[in-house]
Amino acid sequence: MATMQIREYVETDWPSVWPIFREVVGAGETFAYDPACSSEEARDVWVMAPPGHTVVACEGTRVLGTAHMGPNRPGPGSHVATASFMVSGEARGRGVGCALGEYALSWARTQGYAAMQFNAVVESNHAAVRLWQALGFHIVGTVPEAFEHPTLGRVGLHVMYRRL
Repeated sequence: MATMQIREYVETDWPSVWPIFREVVGAGETFAYDPACSSEEARDVWVMAPPGHTVVACEGTRVLGTAHMGPNRPGPGSHVATASFMVSGEARGRGVGCALGEYALSWARTQGYAAMQFNAVVESNHAAVRLWQALGFHIVGTVPEAFEHPTLGRVGLHVMYRRL
């Protein structure tokens, strides 16, 4: 793999991010976004305004994945960060998710967050659960049958957490 770079998202990245969003959400296995949403609706939920931060992972000019991060909750909950990640099918298994996860943790530390929390990691997404655990996250609870998986039926959503 050529050198991968993670950089801040710019508006001209959307035509490269949209197919990744559509692929990941369309599979119906990891995100509770509407698979029928338009490009504009997808951009509105994915690209975060400050204090949020959206990035892309690139190999040359090719976008391999994307992440967004920011405060998990407003006000009294704003000291805890959250993040979400999408990697194109062709780039999976190449360390893109890990690099984006490490970037998000570093960004959150730099921004002064005390911890990071993932609110809805689909329990059947074993690769993501393993990755987040390898990066120091713990499952602090599971909401049973909270996600309608297209082939497995209703599966749990993990809440995962780690201090920074």
